[in-house]
Amino acid sequence: MNSSNFNAMAGALLAVVFVVMTVSIASDAIFHSAAPETEGYALEAGDGTAPAVTADSSDGVEPIAPLLASADIDNGIKAFKKCAACHTVEEGGANKVGPNLWNIVNRTVATAPDFGYSTAMTEYADGGANSWTYAHLNGFLAAPKKFIKGTAMGFAGLKKTEDRADIIAYLRSLSASPAPLPADEAPEAAAVTDATATSDTDADTGTDTGAEAETAPAATTE
Repeated sequence: MNSSNFNAMAGALLAVVFVVMTVSIASDAIFHSAAPETEGYALEAGDGTAPAVTADSSDGVEPIAPLLASADIDNGIKAFKKCAACHTVEEGGANKVGPNLWNIVNRTVATAPDFGYSTAMTEYADGGANSWTYAHLNGFLAAPKKFIKGTAMGFAGLKKTEDRADIIAYLRSLSASPAPLPADEAPEAAAVTDATATSDTDADTGTDTGAEAETAPAATTE
C-alpha cells in the first residue's frame, strides 16, 4: 500500500470520527435532560380509600311533585311499555335485565331479591341509607347515567317532566299501600301557586329522603 492510499484512508476514518462526535455533541445539547434531585419515580400516595360513587342531585331537573296529584296513570302505563322488556311490575314478579319494580316508590335502593345490581348502584345504596323517593326517581329517570355515575342502566332518560310524572304515578300505584304524595309529606305543593317560588322549593321537598331509581323506562338495567 503506497503512502497516498494510506493517507486517504486515514483521512476518511478521521472524517467519520469527527462527524460521529459532532452528531453526539449536538444531540446531547438538544435532548439533554437534567438529572432528578431524587432517583426513581415520584408517585402520589392516596389516602387508601377508593373514590366514592357519586349521585348528582336533581339540579337542573324540573321537579315532578306539583304534577303527581294530577298525573295521567293511563299515559304512564302506555309509556312504561318501553320498560317492560327489562322490568316486571307485578308483586313477586321475576327479575329480568332490570329488577322487579313492584312497590318501588320509597323502596330501599338495590334491594330487589336475587337481582345482581351494578357496583355503582350498590354503592349508591349506601348500606340501605338511600331509597327511591319521588325526587330520586325523577332525577334518575331524567338521566340515569348522570344521576348515578357508573350505573349499568342503558336508558338515555325521559326529558319531558310530564312523562316522568306519569310513569312515577303509575309506579306508585304498584303497591299494596301506595306511598303518600309529596304534598302529604312536605310543604312543596303549597309553593306551587307561586311560579317564582317553585324552583326554590324543589330541592327541599322530599327530594332528600332517598330513593333508588331502578325503574327507568326503555329496556334498561342497573
